[in-house]
Formats: sequence, structure tokens, C-alpha cells
Amino acid sequence: MKKKIVPFIAAGALIIVVLLFMVLSNLIEKYTPSKERQDLSEYYQLSNDEEVAIILNREVIDSKGRMINGVVYLDYQLVHDSINSRFYWDANENKLLYTTPTDLITVNAESDSYTVTKDTKSLGHTIVKADASTAYIAVDFIAMYSDLSYVTVEEPNRILITNDWGEYETAPIKKDTEIRYQGGIKSPILADLEKGTEVTILEPDETWTKVYTADGIIGYVKSKTLGSTATQIAASSYVPEEFTHIRKDFKINMAWHQVTNADANSTVASVLQNTKGINVISPTWFYLNDNNGNIANLASSSYVDYCHQNGIEVWALVSNLENKDVDSTQVLTYTSRRENLINNLISAAIQYNLDGINVDFESLSSDVGDGYIQFIRELSLKCANNGLVLSVDNYVPTEFTAFYNRAEQALFADYVVVMAYDEHYSGSEEAGPVASIGFVKEGVANTLKEVPAEQIILGMPFYTRVWMETPISSDDTSTADTDNAAEDNAEANSEEESGSADSYTLYELSSYATNMAEIQNLINANGATPVWSDDAGQYYVQYENSGVTYKIWVEDALSLEEKLKVMQSNNLAGGSFWKLGLEASSVWDTIIKYIN
Repeated sequence: MKKKIVPFIAAGALIIVVLLFMVLSNLIEKYTPSKERQDLSEYYQLSNDEEVAIILNREVIDSKGRMINGVVYLDYQLVHDSINSRFYWDANENKLLYTTPTDLITVNAESDSYTVTKDTKSLGHTIVKADASTAYIAVDFIAMYSDLSYVTVEEPNRILITNDWGEYETAPIKKDTEIRYQGGIKSPILADLEKGTEVTILEPDETWTKVYTADGIIGYVKSKTLGSTATQIAASSYVPEEFTHIRKDFKINMAWHQVTNADANSTVASVLQNTKGINVISPTWFYLNDNNGNIANLASSSYVDYCHQNGIEVWALVSNLENKDVDSTQVLTYTSRRENLINNLISAAIQYNLDGINVDFESLSSDVGDGYIQFIRELSLKCANNGLVLSVDNYVPTEFTAFYNRAEQALFADYVVVMAYDEHYSGSEEAGPVASIGFVKEGVANTLKEVPAEQIILGMPFYTRVWMETPISSDDTSTADTDNAAEDNAEANSEEESGSADSYTLYELSSYATNMAEIQNLINANGATPVWSDDAGQYYVQYENSGVTYKIWVEDALSLEEKLKVMQSNNLAGGSFWKLGLEASSVWDTIIKYIN
């Protein structure tokens, strides 16, 4: 019996030994650090020897640089978006441009030289490499005009760029260790770290801490291998460019004068005779007339002489709206065409002894934003060299007009005008004021986020929009038209107290803009009673005539005074008014109380 039991005992013991061995092996495997090493080219996702990994502010980014003849080049879009947005690449003419407060720097693709205004200099190697899709800029050239520091490292090629300054934490390595791809001993090793090596702490943790090495490796080390942390300061040695502006020693009291033909210049005396306190007039004299940057010119020397004799400066307006055949994008995105436009404007300004230029480029698409801002930069240099005030008209800030980049405008232009009107316009889906006080206040507040108060001119309206709601007869309305009208009038219908479909009235909404005198005539002729609206900061009028409902938010001396208070309380540079000839003469007594 005992002989039969012995084999079973031996087999059981063997099984136990095997199991113990397996458990022990697993434990050894589990707690033995991996010796696997991560290939750094793979880590940086480099596909060839020419590619350069970019570590921007201690983060490996997707964009790759290029190493050509020992020089590191960075993709233009990366430079523009993350390093210095003042670099401008003209893909149409293969030119790189950079604008300082006093000079325009120009580089032709594949050239080792560049011009600073008219002075030619050499960098000693190619500055810009261009291909069909983008341009690459030599990093040492970028650094000449940018607030950054950089270090290049080989094997594999990488560049460490810093342009985010401030405090950061470091710690020394207490004993030789490894930096791993992820936290954990099984993660691949990226590099060996010797005792005393200083690393930057990115994400502290009790077990594994994410760190950054001086040669651009980001990974994890055991927290217990780190010494005491210390606070370091990354400080910039870059000296910022100083911008200067022409500043008037008086509050700007400006008005636009719409001139549509040369004969209209003769009306300047009659237009000005009822005004008070105007010190700047902006006649609409110039506009883009073709895609090469040529302009139509309605300027008049006698007009300027008359204004100067009466102590009024002339800041002539240039627009992009009059000639519908002109594509603003075609002008603004070609360096030679922008240059032609600017030279034409400066030539006219000199010829007619102008005091300034007022830029009014509207309805631009976002894809031309960079070209537009480059136009403002380049024009500002020529204006400054000729003693001309440069002012730029802007919509109130919105998400859709952010590309107008008012902050950059403010650096180069002397004044930024916020056109605080057209809150509701001819294409609006509902009736409403041209410039309610809330709209004006918000427009000013948001502009102040980008532009200093002493550079902001508040644009205010002399016009009012008359809204007409004309009922649509069911006999004259198709099903489709009725559906459209119902959609357009949804808000009006929702205000019906009864909520009954029978109480809904479909109507056609239309409007027109007119002057203050006609508004008063309409109110009087229809026996209407204006009611003051605190929300709108103006009088509201509603009446019916021949079955048509008229709605008017009145612009007059009282509504202007509310807007002028906004100008005054924010200590803005002044105000401007669209347009001369639409106002009642009495408004000037109100205006000069705030602008004198």
C-alpha cells in the first residue's frame, strides 16, 4: 500500500515545485526592469535623416523641421501660428516678409540675402526654402526678429525651442537611473541619466514623475531617484520692438463725407457750415479700381485748401466696396499689388497735401486676413515716413471678424475706428436699432481688449433705419412663400399673446436708411408718439399707415449723447460720424459738449 502511495506523493511534490517555479519566474519577470530601449528616431517619429523633431516649450509637436546643409528650417505655418505671427509668406510671389516699426524686411525664396527697406544684407546661407505646399524658414533668421531661444541636438536631429517664459521646477537625479517612455519598469528606456543630471519636472507623482531633459527627451523616472526641487526662471533676453504713433493733442471730432463724384467736392462748404467743432473730415475719395492695386481718385486740392483754412484736417478714405469687379483678395495677397496700392495712396496724399488716410476695407473673407494685416503694416511705414495719420475702420468685434486682428492694427496704425452701428441692417431678419446703447457699449468694451483707449475713435450714426412690416395676403402667397414668410416672422409671431394660429400675421419686412430730418417729418405726419427706451438708449416709434406697420429706433441728439457718454467714460481718442448731411444741425451742440 505504501509503495503505491509514494509515486503519488512524488508527483504532487513535482507539481508543487513546478508551480512554485512558475510563480517565482512570474514574480522575477514582473519585478525585473525591462532592458528594452526605445529607438529615438521612432520616439520622435522621424522618417529620414533630413527631418528634425521639434520640441516647443517642453512638448514634442507633430510638425517637423528640416536639416539642410547643417541649418535647421521650420515650417512657415508653425512659425506664424506658434512663434511669431508677424512673418508673412507670399505664396503667390515666393516672398517672405517681416515688418518692424520702421522697416520692411523682404526675402526671396532660395536666396541667402535679404533687404531691410533698401539695404541688402546676407545671412550666409539660404533663408527660405519653398516647395509646392509651404515654405521653410531658417531658424537663425527667425530668431533675429522673435522672442525665443533654441538649442539643436543631433542623433537624432531635434531642436528645442522656448518662447514661453516664466517659472518652472527642476530637480537633480540622486543616482544613476533611466528615463522611460511611460511610467513603469516595463516601459522602454529612452535614455540613461547619470547622478547629478538636472531635469525639469513636468508632472510630479509619488511613484513615477514625468520629466524633461536638457537634450529634449520627455519621459518618466522613478520619483525616489529625484532630489529636492528648485524653482527656476526662464527669462527672455529679447528686446521688444518699440512702436510709435502720431498722436493728436486734441480729441478727434471726425465726420465722413460721402463723395461719389468729383462735382460733390464743391459741396464741402455747405456741408460744413452747420457743423461745430469738427477737426477732421474724411471724404470718400479713393477706392480699389482693379486687381492690380490701382485706385479711382476723386480728390480735390481746393477741397483740402478750404478745410485747412478752417482748421480741419483731411484724412481721405480708401474703400474696397465701390467697384464690384475688383477682388480684394487678389490685391491683398500679392506683394507687388499691395505695394502698387500703397504707392498710389501715398502719391495721392502727397499730391493733395492730405493729413491722413482712413482705410475702410469691409466684407473681407477670413482667408485674406493675413494679407489685409500685412497691407496695414506696410501702409503704416509709408504713412509714418510722410507724416500721414493712418486710421483703420473696423466692425464691432465678433468671432467672425477676429481675423481683422485689431491688436496688430493698433501696433502699426495711429487710430482704430470702431464702427458701432449697423447692429440691424437692410438684410437683417428682424427689425431693430442701428446702434442700441448696449451694442455700442459691448463693441467698445471688446475693442478695448485689443486696442488702447487713446487709439480708439468711436464711430456713431447720423442715420436711422425705417422698418416696414407689410402684411402678406393669403391670396398672393404660395405655400412655399408662406412657409418662408412664417420663418422670417417667427419672432414677431411668438410675441402674440393669444398663441392662436388665427392671430398670426405674415408680413414682408423691408427697410431703408434716412436722415434725421425725414424721421422727424414721418413722426409728425403720422401723429406718432416717441417712447424712450432705456434698453436701446433712444426713442422708439411705431405707427401704422395704409395697413403697413412702421417701426423706428430714432437716432437724434439724445441717442448720440448716450453714445458720447460711452466715449467719454472710456476716455477714448474721440468720435466720428457717418455721414455728414444726414444730421440735424442741433446735434452739434450736443457733440461739442463731449468733444471740444
